[in-house]
Amino acid sequence: MKKILFLAFAVAIVACENAPKDYVTFSGKITDKNSDSLVVRTRTYSKTIKVNEDGTFSDTLKVVSGVHNIFDGNESTNMFLQNGFDINLTLDTKEFDETVKYTGTGAETSNYLAEKSLLQESLFTPDLLDLEEAAFKTKVGEIQNKLTELVEKNKNIDSTIYANEKAGLEKLSESLLASYTQQKNRASQLADFIGKPSPNFDNYENYKGGTTSLADLKGKYVYIDVWATWCGPCKKEIPFLKEVEGKYHGKNIEFVSISIDNQKSHDAWKKMVTDKELGGVQLLADNDWKSEFVQNYKIQGIPRFILIDPAGNVVNADAPRPSSPKLIELFTSLNI
Repeated sequence: MKKILFLAFAVAIVACENAPKDYVTFSGKITDKNSDSLVVRTRTYSKTIKVNEDGTFSDTLKVVSGVHNIFDGNESTNMFLQNGFDINLTLDTKEFDETVKYTGTGAETSNYLAEKSLLQESLFTPDLLDLEEAAFKTKVGEIQNKLTELVEKNKNIDSTIYANEKAGLEKLSESLLASYTQQKNRASQLADFIGKPSPNFDNYENYKGGTTSLADLKGKYVYIDVWATWCGPCKKEIPFLKEVEGKYHGKNIEFVSISIDNQKSHDAWKKMVTDKELGGVQLLADNDWKSEFVQNYKIQGIPRFILIDPAGNVVNADAPRPSSPKLIELFTSLNI
């Protein structure tokens, strides 16, 4: 009887040891960490993980299988999580997207997502929608081919993700063409602003102290960047904006960045201006998306760029982005 009980106990232990984990083990190391925590999140799930002084972290998560966003307090990346995974993340915040790497059980799909993000960044250049139609269609074909090659190279990823990626690629050309047409239509709709007095903003908080109004800037061209700290495409324009600002330093033009972060993100706005060493005139809108200036310019998506002349009249209510060669062409035509 004792032998039978011992055997049953041993079998039970083996069975427990072989049972699949119903949670994720998530660990890693962040070089030059931005925060003392990481947030793992989806629309319906959120967990904060402590990051140690040396950048290491480790925790367990109970998740619904799928793509999760990992936010380090400044930037974010996507990874695929499923209970049973034992996955390790390493990255260097100085080259965030370029250094994201996953190892361990279940790492394949997350590495694919990281590689795809980096490839998209090189393919979807900010001036894509500025191209003439024929050049745009050629570029879309190139994008489709390169993203298809990447998917086919990674057939070992999660089958649901693979199927979704293939389905998305089938609709990519149609979707990009719709965006291109939408932008052209928007430019036509905003043409009514040209030559008319610009909508005003009054007493917006200035990062350097005090407040600033549009009227304070009369006498110079004013190039306005409407952005937010949480906006990825906005942040991608920052290096280009800095470059243009440097090129036109001392010229008859002011570069003004208006953040539409809400008041809860006030400190995040100030921190990003400091950390990114943003130049020009840095302002915070008085009522985020509902600010009168934003509403009057019909801004429904960011970043949005606006050019106003020295008399306060609109030159372009949807001006080229800093990354677009057309911006320098426009400044040159105005003898700025």
